[in-house]
Amino acid sequence: MNAILKLEEAAMTAIAIYFLSVYDLGLSVWVWALLFFAPDIGMLGYVVNSKTGAVVYNIFHHKGIALTIAAVGYYIQTEGVIAAGILLFAHASFDRIWGYGLKYADSFKHTHLGSLEKGK
Repeated sequence: MNAILKLEEAAMTAIAIYFLSVYDLGLSVWVWALLFFAPDIGMLGYVVNSKTGAVVYNIFHHKGIALTIAAVGYYIQTEGVIAAGILLFAHASFDRIWGYGLKYADSFKHTHLGSLEKGK
């Protein structure tokens, strides 16, 4: 992935983390750090098979779903739901900095950003 796209994802991650500070919910930094990586639990779908893994992983890493959750939280005026949506968005942007995009059903290493395999 080229540098400008990585920079864009880094900016989105930083902005999302800023908004998380607005909706901190009184949680400690350590809890936020654990929650930041919680969406990676979606990788457990790969225990079933590659197709299920891709679907579950993509649900936890789709920016559109993250923004929808944040918008629903805003609409129902629930800061915890807003924070959950922002957190999912921040995590998805962070992953994309490193090339971990949405997954195709054939392999964890085959993403919408390209292949995670060296030399491909």
